[in-house]
Amino acid sequence: MSITIFTDRISITTKTGLDIVNITSRLTDSLKKSKIINGSLNATVIGSTSSVTTIEFEPGVVNDLKKAITRFAPPDIEYDHEKAWHDGNGHSHVQAALLGPSIALPVRDGHLTLGTWQQAVIINHDNRARERVVDITIIGTA
Repeated sequence: MSITIFTDRISITTKTGLDIVNITSRLTDSLKKSKIINGSLNATVIGSTSSVTTIEFEPGVVNDLKKAITRFAPPDIEYDHEKAWHDGNGHSHVQAALLGPSIALPVRDGHLTLGTWQQAVIINHDNRARERVVDITIIGTA
């Protein structure tokens, strides 16, 4: 049995600030292309003002998550980042750092191992719309 490493990249268009986008189907598409049956999928969003996590992607939970993120790092307080860059997105960097840029998901029998109501999402924290790139690495056996 040999180990296969498959890489892919997907682009996701996001709206301004705390835009949460379901990427589960895009990750599943990459997994199908990889032909890997058992292993692990790692998804990393490129950039310091975006994050990746899993949630139940339904409007109530999405709104709850947005409110929680805003409570942790509100956009309307002073950030030292602003003293250097004056770009108004100090909160974006802090929010993204708290959630993190990547997730690892198990692959079993050719499927992502997710709960019934669990989806993978990227979150744009920036104060402007962005085109986000997610780097995908899948390692396992075919």
